[in-house]
Amino acid sequence: MRSEVSVSLSQNEEFKFDLEDQAPMSNEEGRRWLEDQFVSLECEPLRASGKVLAADKVLTVAQAGGRRLLADPEWSLHFARAAKAALGKPVVRVDVASMSISY
Repeated sequence: MRSEVSVSLSQNEEFKFDLEDQAPMSNEEGRRWLEDQFVSLECEPLRASGKVLAADKVLTVAQAGGRRLLADPEWSLHFARAAKAALGKPVVRVDVASMSISY
């Protein structure tokens, strides 16, 4: 089964992370890693209510990390594994420009 996370920052800039040979993270571990990054990157909730869904964290962490962190092999691998684990999907596409996620 295919296992991949891709992040598109713009129409011309996309990062793909193949996770087929990577040890999976648990859902809890993925959520915890995303929460830590959400706080350390000083991300803001997307919703006026302040409620932050797992998908919102994936989007805002990808946006805050940007090109600099997505190009870092260690950080990007953690991000991809955490996104897959937190969302519970084998294939995740993050489109930062449109602030959307597809599976």
